[in-house]
Amino acid sequence: MALANYISDLLYRYECVVVPEFGAFLTQKHAATINDATNLFLPPRKTVSFNEQLKQNDGLLANHVALIEGVDYTQALEIINTQVSQIKGTLVSGESVLLGKVGDFSLSYEGKLQFSPLEDVNYLTSSFGLGDMYKAPVLREVYKEEVTVLEDKAPITFIPETRQKQSYLKYAAIAVVALGLSGIFGKKMYTNQMEEVITHNTLEALEIEKEAYQKASFFDISPIEVPEVTLNVAVEKEIIGNYHIIAGAFRFEENADKKVNQLKDQGFLPRIIGQNKYGLHQVVYASVATRAEALATLRSIKKSHNSHAWLLVKDIN
Repeated sequence: MALANYISDLLYRYECVVVPEFGAFLTQKHAATINDATNLFLPPRKTVSFNEQLKQNDGLLANHVALIEGVDYTQALEIINTQVSQIKGTLVSGESVLLGKVGDFSLSYEGKLQFSPLEDVNYLTSSFGLGDMYKAPVLREVYKEEVTVLEDKAPITFIPETRQKQSYLKYAAIAVVALGLSGIFGKKMYTNQMEEVITHNTLEALEIEKEAYQKASFFDISPIEVPEVTLNVAVEKEIIGNYHIIAGAFRFEENADKKVNQLKDQGFLPRIIGQNKYGLHQVVYASVATRAEALATLRSIKKSHNSHAWLLVKDIN
């Protein structure tokens, strides 16, 4: 549907796109985030929402359609109204409507309009080319934990059965010979031999313990080299043009603030641009960057909203 392409084009440049007699698409900026559960990096983005209450024509979509299709403003409105009627008819019949690059519409059981945006489209121009990226976790700490567990479970004393038997048989034979000797000399010799047996076995047990501990600590826990990643994320700067469509000038600032809130409720992007030489606070419907866009917006506002609106060309940045 061509209407989806028109809306998508404008969402890259504007925060609010009103479809007359249907609703408004609104964009909201989000900073870059990392999902700790999935290790997924999400770049900065602009997401889309829908407000069914904002239906009053602000001329933005109609002027864009007129420019693209090469028709006048009235014919552009007819093109929009025709496609909106088709969408409403499809929804009433119980089917859903997919606006490419924007989102999906359907009606609930209560007859309320429901909107689901397409999450794979990022309308933030400064993030163009940046997609979702998986961040592989660093496993260095996991290795350290495994080594700690193994060291805690390593045996304090471990003596192989075969070596133990050979050692005791060897020195038991010496003890038997010592028992065969008589007198004080024989008894003293027996005592000395038994002390040698105990000392030898103690030293051998310590050596085996050391060997078993060294075998248990077999992991290489040297630091893992992690490649450095540099991510250049541009910060979008708001550009405000020098062409201002004036809605009115007010002596008191609180009256100017009321006018700004009133125009916001009607779907415009108003603001106060300061005081003129007479000390009046000036409120604008919008500020645009080009003369052609300013004239088109002014014609639309004078025709559909305020015949007394006028254009001010001034650099206030």
